[in-house]
Amino acid sequence: MFLEQILSFKLYKMNTLRNSVQLIGNLGKDPEVKESEQGSTYAKATIATNETYQNKNGEQVTDTQWHNIIAWGKIAENMGKILKKGNAVAVKGKLNHNSYKDKEGNIRYFSSVVVNEFMVLNNADRA
Repeated sequence: MFLEQILSFKLYKMNTLRNSVQLIGNLGKDPEVKESEQGSTYAKATIATNETYQNKNGEQVTDTQWHNIIAWGKIAENMGKILKKGNAVAVKGKLNHNSYKDKEGNIRYFSSVVVNEFMVLNNADRA
């Protein structure tokens, strides 16, 4: 019985890790809060994450990656009220891949992080 509980807990913990993303970066723009056709509130924004490294010549290089984020419901409402362009922020969620046809009929692919938690950071939190 005890072993079954441990295995069940481990399986639960592993399932929560299957599609989990955590990012710390800076908001690229104010969140755009809208309502879907079905009446659900959502917020979209972008986060820039930076990685600094030395290249083979010993020069310091900063690589910036931009990430699309989207939140739904109360989290979206709170993001719209709290977050502003430039804020240092931590987000946690899951990775989502989608596609659409553009005006020319080409299929375009994009990824986004569906946010289920976020936190505004101050400079001391980012160290």
